[in-house]
Amino acid sequence: MHKTGIEEYYALKDGKKLQFGYTTGSCAAAAAKAATLLLLSGKAPRTVDLMTPKGIALNLEVLDPKLENGTASCAIRKFSGDDPDVTNGILVYAAVSLRSESGIEVDGGVGVGRVTKPGLKQAIGEAAINPVPKEMIRQAAKEAMDELEEPVGLSVVISVPEGVVIAEKTFNPRLGIVGGISILGTSGIVEPMSEEALIESIELEIRQKHALYPAERLIVVPGNYGADFLRDTCGIEETKIVKCSNYIGKTLDCAEAEGYREVFLVGNIGKLAKLGCGIMNTHSKEADGRAEVMAACAIRAGCCAQTAYEILESVTTEEMLRILKSAGKLEAAMKILGEKVGFYLDHRVRGRIQIGCIVFSETLGVLCSSGPALRWFEEYKAGMKPNEES
Repeated sequence: MHKTGIEEYYALKDGKKLQFGYTTGSCAAAAAKAATLLLLSGKAPRTVDLMTPKGIALNLEVLDPKLENGTASCAIRKFSGDDPDVTNGILVYAAVSLRSESGIEVDGGVGVGRVTKPGLKQAIGEAAINPVPKEMIRQAAKEAMDELEEPVGLSVVISVPEGVVIAEKTFNPRLGIVGGISILGTSGIVEPMSEEALIESIELEIRQKHALYPAERLIVVPGNYGADFLRDTCGIEETKIVKCSNYIGKTLDCAEAEGYREVFLVGNIGKLAKLGCGIMNTHSKEADGRAEVMAACAIRAGCCAQTAYEILESVTTEEMLRILKSAGKLEAAMKILGEKVGFYLDHRVRGRIQIGCIVFSETLGVLCSSGPALRWFEEYKAGMKPNEES
């Protein structure tokens, strides 16, 4: 059996090893590299090497290589490890051909969704290939060109034959992504964790942080967006941050139990808007009140019923923000959202610890805050330590 390099990576759950996997983005990038090598050399590699953003090196088997009519095509089989995933086992294809212009153009083919509504990372009409996977695809194709010393312009088309059917089992139709799945993955690696195991790991990480960096304040983000935001704005290292995934309420409970007196929560509005209606587990399978709370904030800020209706019909918070901005009520609505977020966070901990929350968007920056979050934020930006006071 071919060894991919992922076999040694796993998570522990009750003494059981849960195998890591790799994302559709990694599959697409590896397929693009293989197809580029086939196109430029005339020979299909049996395997290709791929370094993921996570820092895990993969060696993936190349399947179904074809070279005809100036187009090379190769496939990589998706492996999700022990993570339950509807895409496990599917083939992700890349078809590569020469183009007259320089550079590497990436697009989606059959089974890769198309964006039909505003507010996503891609413009309307573009393929649903997220930015990190798209860059991985470009980099992998470039590595193949560099290896063969063939600097040419390339067109790369990613397709997933089973994607049309699989997409019906995902949230893509609700998000206005039609015709297939999205090509995803910010790390290139799938890390399987049950809900119980993930909460246990968060609790353990909080204990470790308290031991390694004794402080009264814990810094919490839902995921990579929050961590990247704090790194870019405040220079806070990821080692000082706890990622809570969707389990905000449970994380607050753990922080209190560990003895923290303050929690600084920072996250993207796509997650944290749900806090405005008291949702403490932000996973989409649990609840999604984003449109409802944003529409309520809009009404309270003075928006008309039509604006609220447009927000309720939106599929992403970025689109909701655009509507509020067009109505001239963004600042007022976000102030109200910050108040509601603060109310529910304080209600969760019943005053036993102090919570400051910052909600941001990738396009507009800080949108709102609660409690002492802005003061803390400015302290971090100024290079002060967590417990220093101005």
